Parts: sequence; C-alpha cells; structure tokens
Amino acid sequence: MRQWTVDAFASAPFRGNPACVVEPFDAWPDPAWMQALARENNQAETAFLLRTADPARFGLRWFTPGREVDLCGHATLGSAHVLITELGSNAGALTFDTRSGPLIVRRAGEGYEMDFPADPPRRTGPLAGLAEALGAEPVEVWAGRYLVAVLADAEAVRSLEPDIRALTALQGEAGEAGEIIVCADADPGDDVDVVDRFFAPGCGVDEDPATGSAHCILGPLYAERLGRAAVRFRQVFPGRGGDIETETLGDRVLLRGRAATVIESRLRIVP
Repeated sequence: MRQWTVDAFASAPFRGNPACVVEPFDAWPDPAWMQALARENNQAETAFLLRTADPARFGLRWFTPGREVDLCGHATLGSAHVLITELGSNAGALTFDTRSGPLIVRRAGEGYEMDFPADPPRRTGPLAGLAEALGAEPVEVWAGRYLVAVLADAEAVRSLEPDIRALTALQGEAGEAGEIIVCADADPGDDVDVVDRFFAPGCGVDEDPATGSAHCILGPLYAERLGRAAVRFRQVFPGRGGDIETETLGDRVLLRGRAATVIESRLRIVP
C-alpha cells in the first residue's frame, strides 16, 4: 500500500503544510488503525480515501496525531493532488464526501481550487488569559470554529512566541478549544493582504504551517473588512509558511493554492 507526503499551499517543496495521503481503500479501515498510522506519521494530518462507484467521487477522512477532525483544507488539497498527479485522475472536478459535507476540488492554473463551507466569525469580547497565553494583546477577538485574535501589525504576528500549554484550554465562544488563529494586515508593499498563524494544541498540533479550515473563517472576515470577495493570505509559520487565496461567495469560500509531492513511500502494514 502506497502513501505520499504532499506539501500543500506551497509555492515550492518544503513550504506549505505537509500531509500524508494514503492510497484509496475499498472499505474504511478500523478507525483505531487510522489513528495509529496518523500518530506514526506525526504530520498535522493524514488523509484516508475511500473509493466509490464514481471515479470522480471519494470518501475522505482526516486524522491528526491526536484525533479525527471534521474539516481539513491542506489534506483535502493534498488528496486531490495525489489523485490527479500520482494516480492519473482526469476528472474535471473531484468530490470528497466528508464530515463537513461534500467538498469539491478543481484544477486552477498551476494549482487547485477548493469549494468549502464559509465560517463567518462573530466579534466577541476580551477573553481572560488570551493575551497572557499569546504574549501579545489582541486588538480584536472573533470566534467561529476557532478563536481569532487580530493583532496590531504583521510583525506582532511573525514574532509571536505563545505559551502553547496555556493556549490548550482557551475556547471562549469558539467551537473548538485550544485552536487559535492570530492575524494582522500585511505590511504596505507586501504581495499579500493578510498574514496569519494557527496554533492548535487542542487537537495535538502546536502550530500548523498552512491551514485551509482557518481560512474558511478568515476569508469571510477579511472580505467584509476589505470590501472585496478575493483576499490573499500568507500563513507565516517560521521556516515554511504557505500562500492561500480565498474568494467568499455567500455561504461558500473558494480556497486556492498549489501543492508538491515530496515523498512516495510504501507501507509494510495493512489494516
């Protein structure tokens, strides 16, 4: 059984966010086996695919080293990249049936476009302990699936060194505990609109390099702030980082990015 490691939302190898994508199954393996493999891979996500009667439609599940999750953008992009680039799918669009409903991925120039549910956040009041855990005072706090802390400027985002253990228990009005986006307007003259980072110790990932689900929140937030549907983001994970463009269309958000396969491996174990 083959497995690929794909750098997603990456302009080049060794950027973006690595995801492991396992060759499609004919039936779902035991979830405990999938969790064990994800823990062994020790990447932010391992993606598992299920064949269906339709060659352009697959079941898709995502596991972090700690648990199964409901939505993952970079491992969805990585899965589409594997099906198209490594396994030769010529479908015009791939549909993935997931815990978050059907997700559609298409080729878009040199990269991919993913159609995801939008998660417009709501503004909340200050959250006790957040500034202390981040080591910076948020200018605004918002909540969707994850907390969003808007900081004063791009340098504050880049230089942040939070207390990861303290972040784990923070939730406020967000849907998930210990999963926190920090963001700010990019510097004048930068080639993107917004810089951001994502800390997710609540699901076993201290910091994620490039996070599609976070931009389902940030896309609508900044579309409204900037007065336009399309927004360019750079997730500034130290040493890697990823480039994600969003376009908010009602209750959906299109996520655009590139991907590169960096490893092909063969598993010597089977479910």
